[in-house]
Amino acid sequence: MKSFISNLKNDILCKRTRNKMLSSYLSSEYFGFDSNPHASACIKCQVSGKRYKAFKKEVEAFCIKWKGVSFKNESKSALLDLAGPISEKSGKNISRSEWQTILIENGYFARSIPKEYGGYGGEPDIIKSRIIATEFSKHKVPNAMGGQGIDMLVPTLLEWGTEEQKQKYIKSTLHGETIWCQGYSEPNAGSDLANLQTKGELIDGKWVINGQKIWTSTAQFSQMMFCLIRTEPEASKHAGISFILIPMDTPGIEIRPLVDMTLKAGFNEVFFDDVTVPEENLVAKRGEGWSVANSVLGHERGSLANPNATMNRLNTLINLMKEETIDGRRLIDVPSYRERLLQVQGKVMAVQAHSLRLLSSKINPNQNVKLGGMIQKLVGTELRHELEGLAIDIMGELGTLYEDDPNVRDGGSWQFTYMYFLGLIIGGGTNQIQKNIISERGLGMPREPKVTVEV
Repeated sequence: MKSFISNLKNDILCKRTRNKMLSSYLSSEYFGFDSNPHASACIKCQVSGKRYKAFKKEVEAFCIKWKGVSFKNESKSALLDLAGPISEKSGKNISRSEWQTILIENGYFARSIPKEYGGYGGEPDIIKSRIIATEFSKHKVPNAMGGQGIDMLVPTLLEWGTEEQKQKYIKSTLHGETIWCQGYSEPNAGSDLANLQTKGELIDGKWVINGQKIWTSTAQFSQMMFCLIRTEPEASKHAGISFILIPMDTPGIEIRPLVDMTLKAGFNEVFFDDVTVPEENLVAKRGEGWSVANSVLGHERGSLANPNATMNRLNTLINLMKEETIDGRRLIDVPSYRERLLQVQGKVMAVQAHSLRLLSSKINPNQNVKLGGMIQKLVGTELRHELEGLAIDIMGELGTLYEDDPNVRDGGSWQFTYMYFLGLIIGGGTNQIQKNIISERGLGMPREPKVTVEV
């Protein structure tokens, strides 16, 4: 992290112009180096300006080339593109793994992850990252595949993993070859995660694991699980937990899919019966699992409602409102619908501005963004649920259709993601619990009183 911040500070672009550029991307308009009084007079900014202008043209050309790309043999429940469907088909049909590789080779994904771990191996540059996000959204080109392995485990392994673990797992994860699931929650350990009881014993150099996990997303599609196991039964509740990597084809693992409101088996129960894994699959030290888990949760909550994907989805909604009509009028021309759209659009732009503030904090270390980071999951998931709900409302009776009905719009993605994000409001730490955390740890309000029951 120190080297990351150091690289940002040493960017040849001056700080004043860099911050102005970041804010200009909110409207998808490129910062005008030649027209801006300061930038036009600053040699440092002119040098940087030419570099970023050239990079923007490069990304734009890539997006035009790949606009309308589609993915073959994709499972909606496992790899749904939550940014929204691609409206134009280009005839390019490839696998998700192939798309991941193309993006990495061009430096549009995993930019700062070293090449030896399967990344692009470039220097961190938040302006280039912003250009990529803006152009991909504008041209409706699908982003890289995310998920629990890419968004949560990879940055955690970069921070906590051994060199052997990084070499073994990061590249295949980034390229979409290894799918991961998360083994955290248990029947009696949800919001109170530290109450988990799944047990691991080190016997003859191997971990022997017994217990149960629940609400395990994509377990039936996954090759690996990162899992919290109680390995120190005599230690305190938080100190007795370890973070272990488990191959899902290990004998003794039973997966039972759970069909949710989307009519898909998005979650699973997972049972461990004398499941044996190598000792070296332990991440960090014994009993340090709670610290590792907090790192994962931080990455999870920041990834559950990506602002760029939300803006992409908003653009898809705007197109829907331009295409659909009621009594011969476009939905976007109906005042009541347009007003609701503007309210959602304002929130989306606010969320994007907030994400830029969090980004800029990396190069302005005196900013206090602790509270800002804490609200991302709460605000982002509720906004996506509201956005998807607006689409369903404006479609009227068509909004009630789902699955294979011939009149369903966009393959039923609006209905699916509406229900999906209702689940995310609960998952990753319920938003009700998130509000408690924000009030107590972020705002310094009194802790919620504990209720004691006398028998």
